[in-house]
Amino acid sequence: MIAIERARESDLEAIAALLEASRLPTDGVRECLSRAVVARDNGTIVGCAALESYPSGVLLRSVAVAAAMRGLRVGEQLTRTALALAEKERAPAAFLLTNTAARYFPRFGFEPIARAEVPSDVRQSVAFVSACCASAVVMRVRLESPAG
Repeated sequence: MIAIERARESDLEAIAALLEASRLPTDGVRECLSRAVVARDNGTIVGCAALESYPSGVLLRSVAVAAAMRGLRVGEQLTRTALALAEKERAPAAFLLTNTAARYFPRFGFEPIARAEVPSDVRQSVAFVSACCASAVVMRVRLESPAG
């Protein structure tokens, strides 16, 4: 049985190993651990996702699933849980960078956008500054409807 739950400090090493195995950056993971969720299969971490919060929105990052668990909707559960957390915190939008999953994230409402459309505070994240290459696809989903 897969359980999706908030990450604990003791999960950092397992999360970093999963990110490395998935060829995703580990820079900044420790700093957003309190805003991370993990998927556990009998106590073993088999997936993760994290949020970095900024006044203009959140950066969804570090979405990874162990190779043996792919295709079982673990990534979907993690992404939906992370986005629900962002909505609960009233983030106006979620952004992400991806080199490999641009066709995956539209199912959650994400659309490709130009880097220039990302608010400057979000562009200060480690992912934008150094961890992800300049060719990564930038995507956004609006989480709150405009007032009115």
